[in-house]
Amino acid sequence: MSIAPSTATDEKPTVPAASPSRWAPLRPLVLRLHFYAGVLVAPFLLVAATTGLLYAFSFQAEKLVYAHELTVPVGGSKLPVSEQVAAAREAHPEGTVSAIRPSPEADATTRVLLSGVRGVDPDHTLAVFVDPYTGKVRGALEQYGSTGALPLRTWIDELHRDLHLGDTGRLYSEFAASWLWVIAGGGLVLWFARRRALRKVRGTSGRRRTLGLHGTVGVWAAAGFVFLSATGLTWSTYAGANIDDLRTSLGQATPSVSAAASGGEHAGHGAEAGTGGDAEHGVGLDKVLAAALAEGLGDPVEIVPPADANSAYVVRQVQRSWPEKQDSVAVDPGTGEVTDVLRFADYPVLAKLTRWGIDLHTGILFGLVNQLALAVLALALILLIVWGYRMWWQRGRGSAFGRPIPRGAWAEVPPYLLVPAMAVVAVLGWFVPLLGIPLAAFLAADIVLGEIAHRRGRRTYGAGPA
Repeated sequence: MSIAPSTATDEKPTVPAASPSRWAPLRPLVLRLHFYAGVLVAPFLLVAATTGLLYAFSFQAEKLVYAHELTVPVGGSKLPVSEQVAAAREAHPEGTVSAIRPSPEADATTRVLLSGVRGVDPDHTLAVFVDPYTGKVRGALEQYGSTGALPLRTWIDELHRDLHLGDTGRLYSEFAASWLWVIAGGGLVLWFARRRALRKVRGTSGRRRTLGLHGTVGVWAAAGFVFLSATGLTWSTYAGANIDDLRTSLGQATPSVSAAASGGEHAGHGAEAGTGGDAEHGVGLDKVLAAALAEGLGDPVEIVPPADANSAYVVRQVQRSWPEKQDSVAVDPGTGEVTDVLRFADYPVLAKLTRWGIDLHTGILFGLVNQLALAVLALALILLIVWGYRMWWQRGRGSAFGRPIPRGAWAEVPPYLLVPAMAVVAVLGWFVPLLGIPLAAFLAADIVLGEIAHRRGRRTYGAGPA
């Protein structure tokens, strides 16, 4: 990948002249787009790469920082879940029990999640950590998201996602994700269109060496960048909404288990049994968990109490590492019978791909190996940005910094290539607004500046050497 590939005037070795091809008219246009997209978007990508690098290591850091809350000495037998929840409520009677995550491993604590707690972000919960063998509360921490992120990982996650600026800050990450695949794809096209003799790194120096390093690393990392871009857009503000609408229209939305109680003589019985935000309703947590386990669900699971008198318990698997466990069941609080079952195997194809893509993007799917791969991609992107700006510097003349790529390349593209390309760009720009709007603004400004230069007799159509 190359943010600013060298011009022919910078390339000294003698190589056979390339024969003209249909690609020739498009190369200056792709070069100009790649150059300016790289220069203007690179600061946003640098922030995303740096914060993404931090996030890749946050999982391991979380285990170290919160070891006391997360782990316990292995004991004899675990207490019933209902007793563990009672211990948590005795220590923390505030708020409402929104979910329980029973200890999934021999040395892991049980998490009792409380919502509506004063001082806790409304979008977060307070996780109370209970020793499953003794019922002792080992601490309480604010938790965010379905992966159970604790304060350290939550802070890094929000830094990566929105720079702690809320919905407005999310535009930065969506902007970066919207353009990353364009820059990576353009760099690939430019690199493979170069003659083989001009791609080597060994034996070169100066700008050609920088270009060689930039291009070689970019080629190896391009597929990863396209993947990060695509998966990052799936939960972005604007493009993410368009993706959700498309999936829904195709019948590929992520399904959910029906939480409606079975009704009949037991309807409302669960609500009468629970008081004051407790998790116990009807037959109770232990029978509900036993019913879910009988349906084949296995640790780790999360138990969600009924939302109201007409709702059932929902028990769902929450393992997001490979192989994923995402099955879920609904259990009637009055009878303890399973009323609905949803298997991950029955998810639509796009729902499965979305789940796997997001978990791979966040470093969960393959654990430490996944996190190391993300760290390598983040480091590669940081290096490419540094090399790209260095090439821009080296491209200057004398004291000039960063001689730009001449405008007007689009005028050299034949209509049979230009018209379909514009149609594709228009569709993509509508679907991915933070790609389309900045691109339209750039084209408008470029055309206006070109006309001004033309009227002053300094137009640079023809794109110059590329």
